[in-house]
Amino acid sequence: MADKMLKITLVKSPIGAVPKHKKTLEAMGLTKMHKTVTLGDTPAVRGQIQQVGYMLKVEE
Repeated sequence: MADKMLKITLVKSPIGAVPKHKKTLEAMGLTKMHKTVTLGDTPAVRGQIQQVGYMLKVEE
């Protein structure tokens, strides 16, 4: 199902962000600046990226 993977890096601090966006980052496993996680390319992950994309760098 999720054979494609996305490499996601937190590049902007979530300190002043909307609380819901902070929770989204936590759910993705992004807790510190410049931390990188690898997640499957699913519609749920794409939705999370769409919500907090302004703080992320995404590589296919």
